[in-house]
Amino acid sequence: MRKNIFGRKFNRNKNQRAALIRGLVTSMIINERIKTTEAKAKSVKGEIEKLVTKAKKGKKELVSKNIYPNALNKLFNDISKRFVGRNGGYTRIVRVGERLGDKAQLVLLEWVEGPVTVVAQPKEAKVVKKVATKSKKAPTRKPRAKKVTKK
Repeated sequence: MRKNIFGRKFNRNKNQRAALIRGLVTSMIINERIKTTEAKAKSVKGEIEKLVTKAKKGKKELVSKNIYPNALNKLFNDISKRFVGRNGGYTRIVRVGERLGDKAQLVLLEWVEGPVTVVAQPKEAKVVKKVATKSKKAPTRKPRAKKVTKK
């Protein structure tokens, strides 16, 4: 019986599960959203929440989590600053539909708050006055006469 056993196995061994979760976490950080099955999204959601909380506190122990350096930089510089005023609940799971092959429930795992975009003020367009110039008329060509052949 499976009583009070935490976690999902995904029909993989320990190393394969760790690689799967690490890949999903990295994809989520870099791409801002991932489309996966519901079970995988639910298992990865907790890992992502823990990583964002540690990044908000500035803990450098995240370096030992075997996450790619570009994903770590984005986590520290962009995502952790996005959720300064929020205590947990950084991600949401949105159901998308079923996969055609095996009817597995697909979901979209995404951040609750989108990326912060800075809107720049539009610059005023320069008005350029065109100076009127005398236009030369192109010489008109006379239509050519058709050659007449004698029989």
